Amino acid sequence: MIEQSSLFESMTAEAAFDGRPAQLFELKNKRGMRIVLMDVGAAWLSCKVPVDGGCREVLLGQNNMADFQLQQSYMGVIVGRVANRIAKGQFSIAGVAYQVDTNQAGNTLHGGTVGFDKRRWVATDNREQPFNINNNEKNNENSIEFALVSPDGDQGFPGELTVRVKYQLTDNNEVVISYSGHTTQATPINLTNHAYFNLLGADSGQLALTHSLSINSDAFVPTNEVGIPTGEWQKVQGGYFDFSTEKCIEQDFMLDAHQQAAKGYDHAFILAKSCLQGALAARLISPDNLLTLNVFTTKPAMQLYTGNWLADTPDRMGGQYQDYAGIALETQFVADAMNNLQWDHPNVVLQPAETYQHQTSYQFTV
Repeated sequence: MIEQSSLFESMTAEAAFDGRPAQLFELKNKRGMRIVLMDVGAAWLSCKVPVDGGCREVLLGQNNMADFQLQQSYMGVIVGRVANRIAKGQFSIAGVAYQVDTNQAGNTLHGGTVGFDKRRWVATDNREQPFNINNNEKNNENSIEFALVSPDGDQGFPGELTVRVKYQLTDNNEVVISYSGHTTQATPINLTNHAYFNLLGADSGQLALTHSLSINSDAFVPTNEVGIPTGEWQKVQGGYFDFSTEKCIEQDFMLDAHQQAAKGYDHAFILAKSCLQGALAARLISPDNLLTLNVFTTKPAMQLYTGNWLADTPDRMGGQYQDYAGIALETQFVADAMNNLQWDHPNVVLQPAETYQHQTSYQFTV
């Protein structure tokens, strides 16, 4: 397995898309947990948690830039301006119609062809000053923040949008991701991190469907054959989408038409209002019961994606991941929310006088 020290070497051995090597940063806490972040895509590359006398890598990913740029699964990156899908890449704001870049089945997925995942972000320290890229010491014990300016018209979106994403590793084994943004013109925004988790070990070769999962939700969002919400929310109680109490993910896997159309779970769950006051949003438990991931968020929904199309994605071992090798728990607004104003759902359009501000915490317990 690639160790984190060599990850700094292997991921920077060749240049990224812009001809420059990536910058990597390691955060570590007093309990021995370590995570690695990268300025390309503001990506979360590695997450090693002390488990049973060892250190378990729980985040799917790559160990070199060629494989990272080859993979199309958005592993660990920040996606935007708008995570998830926009139907036909079309929406209107204040009566003005917009057409943005479409990159999947005629729709916009995760911000378009050149979304935020394919940008080099600027890494800053706690004083909001750029890191000295000539300084070989890239360890910061507490947190690191990445900033990006998306120009007016970027992928067709209106307004110059400035966003910041801060990663913090606490001594409570929490990875806290804080998002903020400002715009010069009303524009949609919906940022999330697209990490894939396998609590048995990301490179163990074990599928993640044997994990147990609970989601603090009583409704999910049905979609059509290309992942666009059909407009209604459906109660989960007693059905195949019911994770209100903990159950093994594979228990009701692929047993209904909703899942069969998506090759698994790839649906938004509407989180209980209590989550906005700090209640648990979701809990993922490893099959060996040695590691638990608790998710807390200020976002109103969470997309459960069971890695339905991970096959052929490069892994860290020189091979390829299988479908269902990891589970994504993407906290966000529901897909295509700007075209479904009938929903009791926060407005995804950011106004110039407003601040976009959200936070998600991934807490690991043993």
